[in-house]
Amino acid sequence: MHRRPLGRARRIALGASVILLVACLLPWYRAGEGIGLPPIELGAFDGAGIVVFLAALATIALVALPYASDRPVAFDRPAVYLVVLLAGLAGALVWPIDLLVTYPAGLLPDRAPGYWVAWLGLLVHARAVYELFGEPPRA
Repeated sequence: MHRRPLGRARRIALGASVILLVACLLPWYRAGEGIGLPPIELGAFDGAGIVVFLAALATIALVALPYASDRPVAFDRPAVYLVVLLAGLAGALVWPIDLLVTYPAGLLPDRAPGYWVAWLGLLVHARAVYELFGEPPRA
């Protein structure tokens, strides 16, 4: 097995994945508190937010994949990380569409910390992709 250093961009991508996984465990929407209705609490797994979770797992797999082989892996390219980032962004953008019509205040940061932490994780992941495109290509 070859031993190569992980690199700054891939460490940032791993950090972004951890942030995204934590965000998926936090509530993404909360409404109905204090107005006499039973509270509604939704998470990442209650809609398209599951794509964010899958993007985090895919990033971890992409970082670990080169260490599972003796030769360089074709999937270890910046474009693949970009596709994973775009999938995560799509999941985060599509997730609240239905909720914005019903009760948009449920997406405020104090009621939906997971949703906003997920955006932080996606921004960190975007930084990792930016740095990956600046790296010299791996042989």
